[in-house]
Amino acid sequence: MKTILVVEDAAMNRDLLVQLPEDRYRLVLAEDGIEALERAVETRPDLVLMDLSLPRMDGWEATRRLKADERLARIPVVVLSAHAMRGDEERARAAGCDDFLTKPIDETLLFDKLAQFLGD
Repeated sequence: MKTILVVEDAAMNRDLLVQLPEDRYRLVLAEDGIEALERAVETRPDLVLMDLSLPRMDGWEATRRLKADERLARIPVVVLSAHAMRGDEERARAAGCDDFLTKPIDETLLFDKLAQFLGD
């Protein structure tokens, strides 16, 4: 079973994300960027779903650090963000994310991305 690290500080969003793929994937949760990096090192997930607006360390910086770590750099990062302003996707990609989805999350599109990156 493939592992997905879900990085989301809002409980409602986190609960929704956990319910969608829970029967197909092992899910690991983190509520901020620091915890995300710790969980990534511990579990070596197959994919990271990363919110950008996080406490302690935001998703932009967490993604940069994850991609700068040679042990973690190959893990795909898909940003899930309410940041839908012009330039946000480009900024996220510059930080190292591999794909970008806006909130509210389109369930079909999310599953398409999971299949794309996890080969399901």
